[in-house]
Amino acid sequence: MFCPFCRADDTKVIDSRLVADGSQVKRRRECGACHERFTTFEAAELVMPRIVKRDGSREPYNEAKLRSGVMRALEKRPVPTEQIESLISKVESLLRATGEREVPSQLLGTLIMDELVKLDKVAYVRFASVYRSFKDIREFGEEIARLGDN
Repeated sequence: MFCPFCRADDTKVIDSRLVADGSQVKRRRECGACHERFTTFEAAELVMPRIVKRDGSREPYNEAKLRSGVMRALEKRPVPTEQIESLISKVESLLRATGEREVPSQLLGTLIMDELVKLDKVAYVRFASVYRSFKDIREFGEEIARLGDN
């Protein structure tokens, strides 16, 4: 690792700690040349699959887009932030677990709905109404009836 102060490549690790629930390593380093200290964070770089849209176009996985859709569905619902973050992490883990380089957007939508229905049924219906493009109140009623059967 290069020193950010003098650009020397002779740095040593003084201390390492796990942070962010063990998903990152925080390291204190010291430069052998100028003796300045600095902190680095290391995290595994996990490649997410590309998303194949219904029209056949492909786009990179976008966590911000996933988060936005989930947050919109959960707007004004009594769901703690930790549970929302857990849902997002779970969906990302399930996506990576497919082992595919590309996954259809339908799979992503289904994964989100499967997790939302466990978390908050109102948010699930909100998300499903947009995802499945409900046309009228009858479709809402059918989806709610399906929830009641479970």
